[in-house]
Amino acid sequence: MDENNLLRPTTIIIFGATGDLAKRKLFPAFYNLYIDGRMPEQFNIVALGRGDNNDEDFRSYIKENLNIFSRNKLSKEEVWIEFKSHITYLKHQIDQEDSYRNLNEKLKIFDAEIGERANRLFYLSIGPDFIATISEHIKNAGLAGNPVQDRIVIEKPFGHDKNSAIELNNLLSQTFKEEQIYRIDHYLGKETVQNILAFRFGNSIFEPLWNQQYIESVQITVAEEVGVEARGSFYEGTGALKDMIQNHLLQILCMVAMEPPASLESGEIRDRKVDVLKAIRRIPVEKVDHYVVRGQYGKGIVDGKEVIGYRQEKGIAENSDTETYVAIKFYLDNPRWKGVPFYVRTGKRMKEKQSYITIQFKPLPNSTFSGTQHHLSPNKLVINIQPLMDIRLQFMTKKTGLTLALKPVEMIFDYFSCQEDSPEAYETLLQDVLLGDLTLFMRSDQVEEAWDVVKNIQEYWAIHKNPFFPNYEAGSWGPQAGNILLERKSHDWD
Repeated sequence: MDENNLLRPTTIIIFGATGDLAKRKLFPAFYNLYIDGRMPEQFNIVALGRGDNNDEDFRSYIKENLNIFSRNKLSKEEVWIEFKSHITYLKHQIDQEDSYRNLNEKLKIFDAEIGERANRLFYLSIGPDFIATISEHIKNAGLAGNPVQDRIVIEKPFGHDKNSAIELNNLLSQTFKEEQIYRIDHYLGKETVQNILAFRFGNSIFEPLWNQQYIESVQITVAEEVGVEARGSFYEGTGALKDMIQNHLLQILCMVAMEPPASLESGEIRDRKVDVLKAIRRIPVEKVDHYVVRGQYGKGIVDGKEVIGYRQEKGIAENSDTETYVAIKFYLDNPRWKGVPFYVRTGKRMKEKQSYITIQFKPLPNSTFSGTQHHLSPNKLVINIQPLMDIRLQFMTKKTGLTLALKPVEMIFDYFSCQEDSPEAYETLLQDVLLGDLTLFMRSDQVEEAWDVVKNIQEYWAIHKNPFFPNYEAGSWGPQAGNILLERKSHDWD
């Protein structure tokens, strides 16, 4: 059956519709889904904001931003006219009951026009501090009384530590059942990350090698060239550990390390991810400095231009101890991965923007070329997430010529060569929400286990400040200690 036939009439309610995420990601994603015929035949988008906009003013604002941020530009005016007719702006105050009563009346009007009670998708494109308030008002106004039809989407960060995540999960459970809650992580919507499942479990040449017998190490890197930009006040209270490691990188680690699921059913896949998080060895507080490196960028040169250090950014304290770089060595205590180090790192103001996974295989124990002048580079599987989108298998082969000489080569599967205009991550995730597919979304126990993984690190850093910040130049690959973390096992960052 065509999955689009499963899309029931839906009203999408966006809290924070005038914010940055909505204009850059959400409206472009819904627009692209509409062009591709992947929206419900009957749908409404209710944009909630504090300003005194009318429908036409807000639609003009969306049109302007679609021309900037959408992969499908507004080339056909008739398509835009059709799409904009589905958008309604509603002035809304997050903490006022009257606003939710007004919203309820608007939803009833839409249902009457459609001729049935539509699905309701509440998207919280707002700061995490407002989740509790909105959830409580939705409950009091009776806006989400149907557990089959009503869904809520929540952006990260989901809490700021394990206790706050548990508290937030408990609060949401008073209004929504677990199967209604979509905790979104846009990294899991990226094409190459999703393809890990197909790559691992759809190919007999890789899955038998996916274990401690054949794999030497695993690396996961998410490096950014940019600094904190306009997010200084948010980032100052968050840092790289909470902003990136606890969610993005641990979720990618789960995709790489999970056991084969018995089926593609969402609950089964999410169970296997939780198993990975439980298997990650917790780093004792007294050993945090041995397994974890933190850094903060100072001034430097990026793309040939001088840039300021983190402490000089707007909204940042002059003696800030917030980390902008983290590298961690994890071990998983299970039979598949016993003794295999998983290195994860992320940082701002790095030398290049790169996100990738490297699987390095062990050398042959008794190679024909051992003890000869031939240098054997390790076999590697590299999964590039962004800006490149490809999978590279690195192996040794003979150089062309009359003498026997070896060289490393790559076999590459390039997504862009197959489809230049690939759907963006939010398109994939939002369509899954519309379909009710929870596979790529974090469950409550996943969130709590992920916070538990970094709990000791948080507690240690809260007590022990770093007196050497800033400790890496903008435009570099981070502090030297990040390299030493791998060198202790004779490894290098790829």
